[in-house]
Amino acid sequence: MKILVIEDEAQLLSNIKISLEKENFLVETASDFLSATDKIFIYEYDCILLDIMLPNGNGLSILSALKQAGKSENVIIISAKDSLDDKLKGLELGADDYLTKPFHLAELTARVKAVLRRQKLNGKNTLEMANIVLDLHERTFMVNQQNIALNRKEFDMLNYFLLNKNRLVTKSALAEHVWGDHSDEADNFDFVYYQIKNLRKKLQQAEANIEIESIYGIGYKLIET
Repeated sequence: MKILVIEDEAQLLSNIKISLEKENFLVETASDFLSATDKIFIYEYDCILLDIMLPNGNGLSILSALKQAGKSENVIIISAKDSLDDKLKGLELGADDYLTKPFHLAELTARVKAVLRRQKLNGKNTLEMANIVLDLHERTFMVNQQNIALNRKEFDMLNYFLLNKNRLVTKSALAEHVWGDHSDEADNFDFVYYQIKNLRKKLQQAEANIEIESIYGIGYKLIET
């Protein structure tokens, strides 16, 4: 899953990024108000970690603009401001959680997983469809209870498709979500095509009752067969 970390303390930003990447999250970063604002309105994220005090602006303004725009990203505020009023204001504006600095990175990771589990997975660690199960905690993929090996990109693509099953997924949205921001600026999406081709082959060989349909010129759709 794709996470945006908005934090102006360089060392903390680096530590959070490294810690989340060890958990196989795709992590994008922004270190000031303006770059953060640009990113949240251009790209989509599964979760945003938001510092309140930023160069050129206040993180709560970003949160307010995000909600006014109707964007549904999960938001966890990470802040040195620990007053009850600050916490209440952040939560009332629509934040899903509030973590006061300093914090243990393990606790931050646990809270990210809890928010994603609650908002995206109905409280579970797995995504299921037809005869397949994708376990996001163990990062395993099962077809008819048999383990099927997927590389990281194949796993992340299937994760994104399952979260958007029966919906059109554009090539650019898939590329951004699995390969990161700015991947939509590539000259072509051949790198997506080759990973899709390999994933389809594994699904067919495992007799999975799901299929990734091509929508000519636009993208793909995951359906049950």
